[in-house]
Amino acid sequence: MIEYVKPNSHIIIQLRRWNTVAGPVEVTAETFEEEVLRSEVPVVVDFWAAWCAPCRMVAPVMEQLAEEYAGRVKVAKVDVDAEPELAGRFGVSSIPTIAFFEPNEQPKAVVGALPKAALEEAFGLKRFSDRAA
Repeated sequence: MIEYVKPNSHIIIQLRRWNTVAGPVEVTAETFEEEVLRSEVPVVVDFWAAWCAPCRMVAPVMEQLAEEYAGRVKVAKVDVDAEPELAGRFGVSSIPTIAFFEPNEQPKAVVGALPKAALEEAFGLKRFSDRAA
């Protein structure tokens, strides 16, 4: 919880952390279980590395997904160089690997720099859209 006190005012505005996250959440081995496995909403996880050109191509797509599905699907990023145990745990041998973790379901994954529409189709993300009927 973040509190913001407006200068020269007695008004306190409280913001919940999940409402203030504008883009993908950086996840580590220490935070993976809480941020991904225990998440109340589905999570798209981008396994990436700074030196990986296709990973850099996927980054704007992850930002778009985070913005478009905010509050309905979480987007997270795992730096495989900093967190090799997480990559190994989920069998990530090529990057970018984009995985989808949905509560009570087996994770799904795709490999490569795929466009937003392909990721939405692969994981059925449209059902979480605010435009879904």
